[in-house]
Amino acid sequence: MKGVVLRRRLIAIHLLSLHTGSTLLLTGLFWTRAQKSWGLAIAAEHSLSPISASQSQIPNSIAQSPVTIPVVPFELQNTPQRFEPSPQFGPYRIGPGDSLSVITQRFPDLSFQAAVTPEGNIVVPLLGTVSVAGLTLPEIQEKLRLGFNRYVIDPVVSVGLAGQRPVQVTITGAVSRPGFYSLPFPPRLSTAMLVANGSTDKADLRQIRVRRFLLDGSFIEQRVDLFTPLAAGDPLPDLRLEDGDAVIVPQLEVGNDATYDRTLVAKSTLAQPVINIRVLSYPNQGLGNLRLPSGSTFLDAFTAASPNLQTADINRVALIRFDPERGRAIVRELNGKRALFGDASQNMPLRDNDVIVIGRNLVGRITYALNTFTQPFRDILGFLLFFRSLSDSASDLFGPGTNNND
Repeated sequence: MKGVVLRRRLIAIHLLSLHTGSTLLLTGLFWTRAQKSWGLAIAAEHSLSPISASQSQIPNSIAQSPVTIPVVPFELQNTPQRFEPSPQFGPYRIGPGDSLSVITQRFPDLSFQAAVTPEGNIVVPLLGTVSVAGLTLPEIQEKLRLGFNRYVIDPVVSVGLAGQRPVQVTITGAVSRPGFYSLPFPPRLSTAMLVANGSTDKADLRQIRVRRFLLDGSFIEQRVDLFTPLAAGDPLPDLRLEDGDAVIVPQLEVGNDATYDRTLVAKSTLAQPVINIRVLSYPNQGLGNLRLPSGSTFLDAFTAASPNLQTADINRVALIRFDPERGRAIVRELNGKRALFGDASQNMPLRDNDVIVIGRNLVGRITYALNTFTQPFRDILGFLLFFRSLSDSASDLFGPGTNNND
């Protein structure tokens, strides 16, 4: 009895599975046909419906091949050309006051330190007195190796600089404080420019000359251009100086300043850090002095002078500059009000020892005095003394009858 019941249950389950499979099969066939019919209906609908011009561009743009963006290969920037001094200026040459360290492998008795005597010699074990003045470290190393080779087999010698002699150089030309200077270690050209308080506004940093005297009394020169790498943002060619070198900074020649940016140099660390500007105005009752950072402009001095904008006539301000080539004073009238409102044409870069005159009546009197003064100024000192004597001796220049608004 139980077997019959079990058989009937198995047959029912089998029939149920067949019914389920056939139902799924019919559903799949119906869904496939429905998709095809719906797709045809949608295609027909799109083919019959009107399409605007803007809509018609969308399928075309999609159908087109994808736009390829050209990839620009990354190019390494050209490294700046390294300054290569002449062979005479390249290696360091030993002289009196230097100290040498000599190490001889496998022979500790031949390793030592020695100071170079004023005669340019050192005392070496087994060899005695050896002259090293004017030689480079590799040349001394080879000289000692050949000497030791007579006593030991295949000596390996290393020579180094244990201490450098004090370096004293002469700095002349267009620098703020020319003279003789002892340079700290390492003695570089940029260090020499700093200890001389930088270059003046008349310097030509493209033609700096470093003169080195040789043992026979002759000398060699190396020209160094500091301006070009400064303008290009490249490292400066920092030449190593030796004791007795002379650094000569020439002045900028007339007509050779078309490509020379004075303002760039004035704002760099190679120029003098501070400039002196004289101000002649009624409130000062004489010649005042302003110390401004190098690279300052007329507006910097004008605001530092702090004229009374309510009473002062700032529409006519004179900027007077000494021209060393002609020995004359060059006068340019500026409008202080326009400079305050951002007119770049009225905001000139200043140079050391420029004179600013504030006040219309005062500008006229100073201009008249300069025109009647026929003798040329010998130098900048005579130019400044002229203004000093003018402000001190002319009683009517700042007399009670004058008015700042005149």
